[in-house]
Amino acid sequence: MKFTLGWLKQHLETDATLADITDRLSMVGLEVEGVTDRAHGLETFIVGEVLDAKQHPDADRLRVCQVNTGDETVELVCGAPNARTGLKGVFAPSGSYVPGTGITLKPTEIRGV
Repeated sequence: MKFTLGWLKQHLETDATLADITDRLSMVGLEVEGVTDRAHGLETFIVGEVLDAKQHPDADRLRVCQVNTGDETVELVCGAPNARTGLKGVFAPSGSYVPGTGITLKPTEIRGV
């Protein structure tokens, strides 16, 4: 049976660590086959808010956005047709590794922007 740590903590009043919980489950006879941390590798990803989104001057299917990351405002080019002012979404800053793709993000110019 699979369940999330969040679900388990909703039903238990505890602030025990994950290791403590898995040890105690094993002690009472519930085998813990594995633990998967789905957030592993996503530590650099944050929530950003689009402050401004305009059509790219040299590309019909791209948008130029100003995004507030909490620390700074970043200009980026994206292909999301729904990018608009006020939209919040996942932002991966330069240097972030995208798990499963082999890609590390870096600054680059896209059609002059």
